[in-house]
Amino acid sequence: MDHALAVVGPTETAKALTREAGELAAGVDAELTLLHVTDEDVYDEEREELARISRGDSTYSVGQAVEGARSYASDIGREVLSDVDIDYDAVGTVGDRAETVLAEADRRGCDHLFVAGRKRSPTGKALFGDDTQKIILDAEMAVTVITE
Repeated sequence: MDHALAVVGPTETAKALTREAGELAAGVDAELTLLHVTDEDVYDEEREELARISRGDSTYSVGQAVEGARSYASDIGREVLSDVDIDYDAVGTVGDRAETVLAEADRRGCDHLFVAGRKRSPTGKALFGDDTQKIILDAEMAVTVITE
């Protein structure tokens, strides 16, 4: 492993995965990128809610959402990697989770992905799709997944 990308999130499972990614990357002297993706639908909902509350006087730009996601990734890194001897890049984006994770990993030349998944029934996967499944199937690098 030369460069790992860990997708960070608010669950304890995602935090544990980020910790494991940091420890493994530190152990093999690899680069580490922490990525938080704000889903497009979530961004749209937050933008509309802010416009409604402020009666159109305030806007929530994509740039602000990206910076918020980057800041979140940085905060998670500080929280779970404070005692791990590793430097990391914190990155935030807005977009489709699976597509964005794969594009960012490719753009950065990552050779390992760390993703926290959710347990879903086979019916739930068939009806609604599954970001983790898409990442596993479409990734051209090793993928480590932890589920809740």
